Amino acid sequence: MKFIEFGFGNRWFVRTETELNNGTEFEGKGIVLPIRLHSLYLRIWIWKTVVILDSKEGYKRTNKNRSDFKLLIGMRSL
Repeated sequence: MKFIEFGFGNRWFVRTETELNNGTEFEGKGIVLPIRLHSLYLRIWIWKTVVILDSKEGYKRTNKNRSDFKLLIGMRSL
């Protein structure tokens, strides 16, 4: 699964995070092709609270151990 994100709070303004089936993750600068669009999302991370509005999964709210600020628009690709 790939997560292509645009916004503030990550290392790069545009980045692609790839998650492999064995659970490992890695990220790269820019957009990594190919893209097979699964859903679009808005992620807002304020302090330890993360709110995600996803076009397929709807509203999600989680808490993280790390405190941060992020405002991201992204797409999830298969």
